[in-house]
Amino acid sequence: MRHVILGTAGHIDHGKSALVMALTGIDPDRLKEEKERGITIDLGFADLRYDLLTVGIVDVPGHERLIKNMLAGAGGIDLVLFAIAADEGVMPQSREHLAICNLLGIRTGIVAVTKTDIVEPDIVEVVVEEVRDFVKGTFLEGAPIVPVSSKSGHNIDELKKQIQETALGTVVKSSDGIFRLPIDRVFTLKGFGTVVTGTAISGSIKVDDAVEILPSGIKTKVRGLHSHNHVVKSGIAGQRVAVNLQGVDKDAIKRGDVVVHCETIAATDRLDAKIQLLKNAQPLKNRSSVHLHIGTSETTARVIVHRVEKLMPGESAFCQLRLKQPVIAMAGDRFIIRRLSPVDTIGGGIVIDPTPPARRKKADDSFFELYLTGSLSSRLAEKIKGAALKGIPKQKLYAWAAEDITAIDKAIETLKKNGLITEANEQLFHMSYINKLHEDIISNLKIYHNKNRLHSGMSKEELRGLFKQIDAKVFYKILNAFNEVIADKELIRLKDFRPSLSQTDESIKIKILEMLRTSQYQPPSRQELAAAFSIKEKQAEDILKLLAKEDLLVRINDSLYMDKGDYEKMIGIVREFGKDRKEITVSEFREILGTTRRYALPFLEYLDGKKITMRVGDKRKILLAC
Repeated sequence: MRHVILGTAGHIDHGKSALVMALTGIDPDRLKEEKERGITIDLGFADLRYDLLTVGIVDVPGHERLIKNMLAGAGGIDLVLFAIAADEGVMPQSREHLAICNLLGIRTGIVAVTKTDIVEPDIVEVVVEEVRDFVKGTFLEGAPIVPVSSKSGHNIDELKKQIQETALGTVVKSSDGIFRLPIDRVFTLKGFGTVVTGTAISGSIKVDDAVEILPSGIKTKVRGLHSHNHVVKSGIAGQRVAVNLQGVDKDAIKRGDVVVHCETIAATDRLDAKIQLLKNAQPLKNRSSVHLHIGTSETTARVIVHRVEKLMPGESAFCQLRLKQPVIAMAGDRFIIRRLSPVDTIGGGIVIDPTPPARRKKADDSFFELYLTGSLSSRLAEKIKGAALKGIPKQKLYAWAAEDITAIDKAIETLKKNGLITEANEQLFHMSYINKLHEDIISNLKIYHNKNRLHSGMSKEELRGLFKQIDAKVFYKILNAFNEVIADKELIRLKDFRPSLSQTDESIKIKILEMLRTSQYQPPSRQELAAAFSIKEKQAEDILKLLAKEDLLVRINDSLYMDKGDYEKMIGIVREFGKDRKEITVSEFREILGTTRRYALPFLEYLDGKKITMRVGDKRKILLAC
């Protein structure tokens, strides 16, 4: 079944609701006040069914004071049925409605010249010609013009045929993207609870799905679904859908909210966009405030115009919209802007980036043009690049691009294959930033090695601290992919780096080894070695660590090192002692080594750590096998 949404448009009292009634047998005027006054005040809904085609009809009010209600129903429209009464012809709201349809990107429709039963045939012909002039240069130029009478039924069947033909020629909304249902009505039904309705503009939904109401963030579950008064198990893009929500109070939801699947998209309070002013609009100064209508929501926005201080009538420009309240939007969404006072439509536009940075001072028009007209791959690559070293997950791209998820996945894989992006820890990165990160890491390691020739490497945390803008887990995962870099426990070094000593340090190294071997089980501390050779403690520490790494010394603690040969002799002495006795006191240990308590205690603590001995009260149990 193909699903298409048709919206009515036209001046007040030009017979839109009567036309819907004649076409469908459904009265879209549901409010008591609407029936009493004979005009549509709020949105009305009906449907027209054909073989394998359902046309959902959104009947909108025509009165200029009710334009915002009209805008709430216009967002999901695929084609427009434009009503112009034969007894009045083109009127002010006819022009405003047509301008709005143009700005919203509606690309097809039909014009119905209504009320032909109350004028002479030659008047109908005059109005038809007036309509042709009226629609020149708009999407309705060349569209079918059908004179009808809702009262007599004249040409209603012909209009139905034209609607069918036109609807079959429209592009079907995709059900492969993120589900979005901008809410246009909220009500309660006895025994069911809260119900919201709207036109699904992308994706699909089914009974029992977990959903979220944005921007409030209310999470709930789908109890049931209806479409055109029929119970359904699922709803898809292009359908009018009524969603019965579980456990949500009616007053917690309002028109303008959006139903989505949980954790799929987030609200935004700024939009990069391209705006177009109507030819009859007043000039728009930079940083002016306007009413913004997008989806079914309405808020106010400050317009930060790019590169100009004033936008003149009929002109277009790139801008950033700073919103008073958050909205749910994706790239490619259309919107309308209206003056604050007097409230009239002055223009509209298209969302380029729903999650932009606060400012783009250095961006030129080519940057925005790429986002607006570039291929999906190029747009995704630029968005990923804009995330810099923060990276961006696929989910955010699904919620950004307003494209099929399968198409986005395919484009991402192509970008990976071509070496333009990479993925780490489920985050996507542009290779220009990864390459720069690589260069910066190599550079910083070279600087560190040059300054610390005796160090085996830079600590992980010290290196990480230089790149705080990137998540730690992502940083280490990317780091491990760099072939020139070696991670050795908690140290990072360049692959071709080896600790080395200067000629002076080499001489001191030999003297330290000689002193430690001579002193045997009463080795001088690091501080004493530094004093003995008139060097800084840090220099002595670096030499000692290097000797330990070369397996010439054993590190007992931060201050104390022992010759490797002497250490092995000490193990032999303990083993020999253990042949006759399984325990040893500190005094006994001190005596068999010929050392003092100052050294015996740290030696034993080291042996405890190596599980050669184990402290039990004041004694040590000898664990070493004989």
